[in-house]
Amino acid sequence: MEITARAKFMRISPTKLRLVARLLPGKKVEDALALLRFMPQRGAGVLRKVVMSAVANAEQRPQIDVDTLVVKGVQVDGGPSLKRFQARAMGRVNRILKRSSHITVVLKEGPGKK
Repeated sequence: MEITARAKFMRISPTKLRLVARLLPGKKVEDALALLRFMPQRGAGVLRKVVMSAVANAEQRPQIDVDTLVVKGVQVDGGPSLKRFQARAMGRVNRILKRSSHITVVLKEGPGKK
């Protein structure tokens, strides 16, 4: 059985999140949380919260053993961008895109299930 958790409109670039997210699939949840806790990237803290939310969702179902959960996949999609402008020389402007992300974490029960 699969458990999902989503975080939408997170104010961090999808590229920065994907650098951290690609390390998680296939790891046990406890290993993934330990890895995310000690990574220096800001995206690690955001992903850690989403993984913990998925674990909390799994705890609501009595037929799932939380100790055997494995990260099946992490999907990071781009959200809407805030468009801002920065003044430049001779009356010109530079466009600044402040990107956001949608994160989906999918957990599954590992081989330790009885």
